[in-house]
Amino acid sequence: MKKLILYSFTCLSLAALFSACSSKGGNSSSKTGIPYADRRNNQSGAFAVATKYKRAPGPGLIPIEGGVLVVGGSAIEIPGVEPNIYNYKRQVTVPSFYMDETEVSNTDWLEYLHWIRYNFPEDQEFYYNELPDTLVWRRALSYNEPYVDNYLRHPAYRDYPVVGVSWEQASRYCTWRTSRANEFILREKGILTDYRTLAGNGRNNNAATTAATPRPTNPFNTDAYLNGQYDDKGRNAPIDYNTRAGAATTTAGATAGGSGNAQPRRTATLEDGVIMQPYRLPTEAEWEYAALGLIGNTEYENVNQNKIYPWNGLGVSSASKKTRGMIQANFKRAPGDYMGVGGSLNDKGDLTVPVIQYAPNDFGLYNMAGNVNEWVNDVYRTGTFTDADAFNPYRGNYFENKKLADAQTGKIALDKYGNPIKENAYSGRKQTWAEKQAQAKRSDSISRSTDPQAEIITSTTYQADQRGYRDRQNLLLNEEGVTLINDKSRVYKGGSWNDMAYWLNPATRRFLSQDESSAEIGFRCAMTMLGAPEISTVGKRSFKTPPPRPYRVSRGR
Repeated sequence: MKKLILYSFTCLSLAALFSACSSKGGNSSSKTGIPYADRRNNQSGAFAVATKYKRAPGPGLIPIEGGVLVVGGSAIEIPGVEPNIYNYKRQVTVPSFYMDETEVSNTDWLEYLHWIRYNFPEDQEFYYNELPDTLVWRRALSYNEPYVDNYLRHPAYRDYPVVGVSWEQASRYCTWRTSRANEFILREKGILTDYRTLAGNGRNNNAATTAATPRPTNPFNTDAYLNGQYDDKGRNAPIDYNTRAGAATTTAGATAGGSGNAQPRRTATLEDGVIMQPYRLPTEAEWEYAALGLIGNTEYENVNQNKIYPWNGLGVSSASKKTRGMIQANFKRAPGDYMGVGGSLNDKGDLTVPVIQYAPNDFGLYNMAGNVNEWVNDVYRTGTFTDADAFNPYRGNYFENKKLADAQTGKIALDKYGNPIKENAYSGRKQTWAEKQAQAKRSDSISRSTDPQAEIITSTTYQADQRGYRDRQNLLLNEEGVTLINDKSRVYKGGSWNDMAYWLNPATRRFLSQDESSAEIGFRCAMTMLGAPEISTVGKRSFKTPPPRPYRVSRGR
């Protein structure tokens, strides 16, 4: 009888909860009817859903709405040359993404160096490895020594694109930028301890508050934070509804709004929608699509005028009334002509120019032709677009996992800088629990081994055909005998101050080893866009979709 009474009471309580939620217009599961966690329904164990997520680009980025692109379609035709593997043309689809409005500047890179010096003042190797190679300016028969000493650091060049940076350095910058931007967002929102409190300048600071919010020993890292290995919870950290009733709060003074009871807090998760996607180098297809900027020439899916440069027309000078005749990019107009005649400089630049100069293309991107070539993420092969997928084509996947420090708890191994340690991905599918434990033990034994061949002997790298067909990239290396192309050859595009107009065409492509650098190569970052590909629905037709029907519990008499 007692069990029956208890069951009836539970059902009535749930029914009342459902009814209260539906009457107040709260959100609930469309499949179970159970209300989602919010400030009204803050029951222990309730399921929280981010219902107020708003998509926005990261700092410095602008949205690029994706679509169809004929890669190589803007290539300048050479009379008498038949289309071949070097003159590729193929229709592909590029998903929407974000891209830096400008190239990364010297000031941007000096900010990176400053952070390293401040956080790791004794680590001279770290700082040295991230210094650009300023000797790229040195020429045996040219007086370029002033640029060797001044180009990176002097304020006269602060807004000029950073050069002398290898593909590897640019990739590490993207990783660093991801964590810094995410940390700033979380501290500004109070999800992490805010900067003023960390510095001891917050309101009502006292010894107890300072002791409760000690300065973190390691720099913030996005991956470590998402894995629960950066324990910092600010005043606005999300409420932890999964904590059992009666558990002590983890943040002094933190309460659930309106409840009157102290609530435990947790770190933000990917499901909360406040963590940005990683900054990265754009893929070659993304870069070519963004540079060409056909969005300004398209109406109802019809391209009204094709392009061979990021601007309209077949020439390199402006046709607009106010700027007629002015060169629209920084490049070498003829052998030996880097800037024109004194008093009438044709492009107003001798070497590079500031990252914001000339008119932007129709996506709003500056210097997508000329100034500096730009690294992209892809490994170079002559036949990339004859092999790659038609959706989001890319060559260069090297699959890695974060190394586990403890397979039971899911803790990942971190290096001395707080970054996750990566290892080869050993499987093309989700491993079973037993396989995961065994792999963690195997990785640990490899890391403890003093034999430098241990990992090579006991591991195999991920094969590209485990989830599809075999990638032909290595076979292509030997199609024409001896070649300088290898897996470290990376694509760069766009033309530079030291290139002729031919290289300003977005379809042109060259390569350089990922550990080398040049005075003609810089970069800009990109970021994956999640969710719907359409950026703006204003003035566009669409189907009307009704809101989900609220679940209501019928009340019996």
